[in-house]
Amino acid sequence: MAHLPGKFVWFEHVSNDIAKARSFYEPMLGWHTEAMPMGGDDPYHVILNAGAGIGGYSKAPAGAPNMWLSYLSVADVDASYKAALAAGAKSLMAPMDYGAAGRAATLADPTGAVFSLWKGAQDDPADVDQATAGAFLWNELTTQDEKAALAFYEKTFGFTHDAMPMPQGTYNILKQGEQRRGGLCKAMDASTPAMWMQYVKVDDCDAATAKAKGLGAHIVVPPSDIPNVGRFSMFADPQGAMLALLKPTPAGG
Repeated sequence: MAHLPGKFVWFEHVSNDIAKARSFYEPMLGWHTEAMPMGGDDPYHVILNAGAGIGGYSKAPAGAPNMWLSYLSVADVDASYKAALAAGAKSLMAPMDYGAAGRAATLADPTGAVFSLWKGAQDDPADVDQATAGAFLWNELTTQDEKAALAFYEKTFGFTHDAMPMPQGTYNILKQGEQRRGGLCKAMDASTPAMWMQYVKVDDCDAATAKAKGLGAHIVVPPSDIPNVGRFSMFADPQGAMLALLKPTPAGG
């Protein structure tokens, strides 16, 4: 099996209205959805982009906010879950099997950011040099205590990091070996809760942002350039879940 521990391999829209979420994202990003039987009454709604499964929609628990949830590949869900708790994480869902698909657990890190652990029965998606438009491209943790978060992810999951000075503060690149796996930085607004932000690749950030707005999204960050990275924007979808769009520079695409 080709597993890539330390890579975010699955992305899930936790939704109180899956049909509403689909009606936004399918025309917005050209995704297709297929129902996968899970052995219970309700199937799992798998998101396909260019024919590849990249994520899904799940029913939000009563009272839970709508959000995007990133799944981190680990070699052993139970061992990583125990290590995360010992390092200060809070359990939101204990390890459990999802039929024959794999095993997962959900945690809030010591600063409050929510993420899931995953060990799939199938191979993890391979690293590619050029992601397809509509694919998830990057994960970024913003938090009020970036030092505590960095210590947690390095201790628990074996990440290293490169520190990049930025005008608004240090941006930390989380790495497994030489492979970049995500970003970690201090939230610019003191009122912003800790969260993982998912970035989706688009061919035209301005057009995609305008399309999102036309479909009912609230634009949080309008299209803006990041030197040597690309052009990005952030929005809250019609159900309040945050997502970012990125058109990478040719060298970083």
